[in-house]
Amino acid sequence: MIQAHLDALHGLPAFDFPAAGATDSALPAAGAVAWRISVEPYSDDSEEFSEAWARFVEKVDLSAVQALIIGQWGESYEVNSSSIVELVVEQRHRLTSLRALFLADITQEQQEISWIQQSDVTPVLGAFPELVEFGIRGGTELQFPETGHAALRRLTIESGGLPAAVVHGVSSSNFPALEFLDLWLGTDNYGGDATIEDLAVILGGTKLPSLRHLGLRNSEIQDDIAKAIVTAPILGQLTTVDLSMGTLSDDGAQALLDTSSFKGLEFLDLHYHFLSDTAITELTRHCAELGVRVDLSEQTDADEYDDEICRYVAVSE
Repeated sequence: MIQAHLDALHGLPAFDFPAAGATDSALPAAGAVAWRISVEPYSDDSEEFSEAWARFVEKVDLSAVQALIIGQWGESYEVNSSSIVELVVEQRHRLTSLRALFLADITQEQQEISWIQQSDVTPVLGAFPELVEFGIRGGTELQFPETGHAALRRLTIESGGLPAAVVHGVSSSNFPALEFLDLWLGTDNYGGDATIEDLAVILGGTKLPSLRHLGLRNSEIQDDIAKAIVTAPILGQLTTVDLSMGTLSDDGAQALLDTSSFKGLEFLDLHYHFLSDTAITELTRHCAELGVRVDLSEQTDADEYDDEICRYVAVSE
């Protein structure tokens, strides 16, 4: 579960733009922080997000803003992010220094990740050609049609269920500078219907020449991903691989044990898994022999219902 807000973005500390009626105090320099704009829909003195945004664009020198964090925009289980995307895009001619945007910094206490209603977020990429970092939380109604961006270096999509259509949109897009790609695939119960075949273009590597980090995690097909990535052409260009937070079992671990193809990696993240003690010991030894740092923390026990073994991703609802 996501229990804390972002504390930084683009190397800048997060700063909450004051709520309406807050005691006036000096604001930090516009380029010194990652500005978080959000509203609390259940507060007695709550305001609409559009009102908070209007105050922000009036009081802050937008030309110097480097990083924006969009938090709760209201009852985001009913109102999707399209109006938020529009508000940000409308300021493209003033947000000339914007380099990083995170959309929906919403914690589990505020709203479950799979209740967040997203929309087509790609207009952000069209509006900000100098953007280098883009993060999105929530996969429900998320749209990511094929696009392109020459400068983007980091793309993160966190979800409890990522639609296959979004995976196709990302994989078919032209991101020549992308170095970091992190996709939380989730579970079919919450719309995560991507299969290993849907990941073929990403694993093929031909569309992402600069990629160095690949995260395909929080997935109920984590074993299939582990089996596929050990023979994936893209593996040779990566320095870090993240297969954490999913339903990785001894079956998927065996594929990692049977190969030395990830010898060139610096780090393999497998935290939160369903591996046996024996598999953990063998993987620890195997990675040490290959010179690969590995995170095998958060060993998790499967449940059994009606003689069926059940494993769950770390973040779903």
